[in-house]
Amino acid sequence: MSVNKSQGNKRQGNKRLVGMAAAIAVAAGAFAAPAVAAPAERGGSHDATRKAVNAAVKDGVPGVALQAKDRHGVWKATAGLGNLRTKQPRSAHDNFRAGSITKTFIATVLLQLEAEGRVSLDDTVDKWLPGVVRGHGHDGRKITLRQLLNHTSGIFNYTEDESLQSAIFLPEGFFKNRYRTWTPNEIVKIAMGHKPEFAPGASWSYSNTNYTLAGMVIKKVTGNSYGDEVRRRVIKPLGLHGTYMPGTNATVPQPSSRAYSQLGENTTGKIYDVTELNPSVANSAGEIISNSGDLNRFYSALLRGKVLPAKQLAEMKTTVAAGAVDGRYGLGLIENELSCGVTVWGHSGGIHGSSSVAVTTADGKHSLAFNFNGDWSGDPVKVVEAEYCGTEK
Repeated sequence: MSVNKSQGNKRQGNKRLVGMAAAIAVAAGAFAAPAVAAPAERGGSHDATRKAVNAAVKDGVPGVALQAKDRHGVWKATAGLGNLRTKQPRSAHDNFRAGSITKTFIATVLLQLEAEGRVSLDDTVDKWLPGVVRGHGHDGRKITLRQLLNHTSGIFNYTEDESLQSAIFLPEGFFKNRYRTWTPNEIVKIAMGHKPEFAPGASWSYSNTNYTLAGMVIKKVTGNSYGDEVRRRVIKPLGLHGTYMPGTNATVPQPSSRAYSQLGENTTGKIYDVTELNPSVANSAGEIISNSGDLNRFYSALLRGKVLPAKQLAEMKTTVAAGAVDGRYGLGLIENELSCGVTVWGHSGGIHGSSSVAVTTADGKHSLAFNFNGDWSGDPVKVVEAEYCGTEK
C-alpha cells in the first residue's frame, strides 16, 4: 500500500513499526478498484477466503487464524503453524496481539465520556494535559481531541523516531528491551523532540502519539487507567472473554500461538520468536490482546449501535481522507470500499510478530477478523477481498 512520503523514505526496519501506516495496510490500504458485480449473498460460501488464507501461508506467513460471521453463521479457518519449532498448527480460537485495533477501543471510551458530558471532542489537548504537548512547534492549545482521534493533529509519530526504532525493532535492541516498561510521558517526550508533520487540521498523518495522548486524557478525566476503562465499558459488557489490556504483562494468554518477526533483517531472512513483549511501548495506541471471535463481536455491536449512542457513532463514522492512501479515517474507525462495491468498517493492527484485521459491514451483519502470526509477508487485503467479494484482489 501507499504510505506518506516521510514514511516511505524510512529504512526497512520501519516496516515493523507498531500500528504505523504500513501496519494498517488492510484498513487503510489500497482497496479501491473498478467495480465488479457485487457479491450480494454468496450462499455462505467462503471458498475464496480459504484459498486466500492458504495463499498467505504459501507466501511465507507462518500461520493464519480467522473467523467470519454472516447470516449463515460462524465460519472458522486456519492455515499454517502456530509454533515453528513444535509444528503445532494454528487454532481459530487463538488469542493474539491486535496492535492498532486498540485505537477503536480507546476512541470508543472517549466517545462514551463525551456522551456523558464529561469531555467534548472540541476540547483542546491542553485543557486536559496542560503543557504536555509542547516543543519543536507542537502546541496542545491548538489541537483538539477530535484531531487526536482522526489523526489530523500533525503530532509526530513517536514510532518513527530512529533511536526508538533501534531500541525495539532491530534484533539487538529488541532482545535488550523486550521487557522494559515505557511510560506514556516517555513516549510523548520522544515525539516532542521532533517537529510536527503539519499544522493542526491541515492534513492527515497516522501517529501513534495521538492515541498515547488519548489514553492519558482518559486517565485525567476518569481517574482510572485507559485499560481499566476499556475493561469496564467495553470488554465486560460485551462479554469479550479473550480480550485483554495487558499493561506491562509480557505474555499472551492461552490459547495462543507463537509470534514471529524478522526484526528488520530482511537481507538474512532470519526469523525470531518475539512472542514475549512488554506492550507498554505500544501503550494505548496498540497494546490490546484479543481473538477473532471477540473482535467480530465488538465491531458488529459497535456498528449496530450497541456500544455508542447514535450521535457518538455518527461522530466516529465521520471520516477524513487518509492522506496518500485509499480509504477514509474516522475516530479510531476506518472506512473502505472494496473492489466489488461493498463498504467495510474496522481497523487493523501491526505489532511485533503479529498482523491483524477486523472489519464488518455497515449493518454489522457480516464480520471478519483474522491474524497472521508473522509480520514480514502476506497480503491481508486479499483475504478481505476474498471474503466480501468472492475473489482475491
